[in-house]
Amino acid sequence: MKENYYLKIGRAADLENPRERFFFRLFEMLPGVLSFGVLFLVIFLSWRRPIYVAIFIIIFVVFWFFRTVYFSLHLWSAYKKMGEHEKINWLERLRELDWQNICHLVIIPMHKEPLEIVRDGFKSLEKTDYPKDKMIVVLACEERVKESVYRTAEEIEREFGNRFFKFLITWHPAHLPGEISGKGSNESWATKKAKKEIIDPLKIPYENVIFSSFDIDTCVFPKYFSCLTYHYLTSQKPTRTSFQPVPLFINNIWQAPVVSRIFSFSSTFWHAINQERPEKIITFSSHSMSFKAVVDVGFKQTNIVSDDSRIFWQCFLYYNGDYYVQPLYYPVSMDANVTKNFFRNLINLYKQQRRWAY
Repeated sequence: MKENYYLKIGRAADLENPRERFFFRLFEMLPGVLSFGVLFLVIFLSWRRPIYVAIFIIIFVVFWFFRTVYFSLHLWSAYKKMGEHEKINWLERLRELDWQNICHLVIIPMHKEPLEIVRDGFKSLEKTDYPKDKMIVVLACEERVKESVYRTAEEIEREFGNRFFKFLITWHPAHLPGEISGKGSNESWATKKAKKEIIDPLKIPYENVIFSSFDIDTCVFPKYFSCLTYHYLTSQKPTRTSFQPVPLFINNIWQAPVVSRIFSFSSTFWHAINQERPEKIITFSSHSMSFKAVVDVGFKQTNIVSDDSRIFWQCFLYYNGDYYVQPLYYPVSMDANVTKNFFRNLINLYKQQRRWAY
């Protein structure tokens, strides 16, 4: 619909109207301009107005002292709840509900990751306590790197192809009009394929399908899907709710350099804190939601590299604000950023943080 065209805008260049494009680009630049502007003014005014800068810094430090105490309390509370949720037998609780018709669609986009990383993620899916005959798993590969990953995909299919209700490998075509190569476009293609080849032919109601978007290095904990299903069925508006687990960047933490460990733990702490702030939490990286909502908004965006949080805003705007993110006090684990070169590692960390911030 014309009034919803903003839902698919990824960059200012996607807008045809010059005035809209100008304001879109202005707001894109605003966070960076404010951040660098504050740093510049602190340095400049230290020379021109040192008293004012000193007062500002004192107020800033005091503000962040109390804010740190506030965050620490949230972090402690989230950690406590996560420990409690890990001990609960969610499958036992599901027996009190009508859950037999709920199935899970898991989309796992892959680029050039080695077999060991891909296999670890699939092993974690296999070890979950949720019935595997209610799980549809899609390994979403990029056609432009098919020569590099074909054997990996073939090996994963050989090992795990018969472990789930349905297993599908998709190949996202390169250079499709209006697309940017990346997780968003690959995932959108795979989701449409799963709908066309599995869900629609089997006539599975969309509201009975829980869609999960995972990174290739995501390893789920054993009770993830039973915990997710319980929260989905007990949610006030399950088809208008996303479910966000706590990401732990610990898969390779002992191989990671010190700087990567600092960023990894800091990211985990921040997302654990946001579990306690429902007014602030949005979808991030690995998350789950109703397949009906995915179909309603026209799937994920294909003109941005990553759509981890954009899908929430798409749904929020599509449903006129009647869309929510429910914290899932249950962890999934992912890799910390690791390279052999220290400076390359710093560059990768910067690009990762920039992508998350954007």
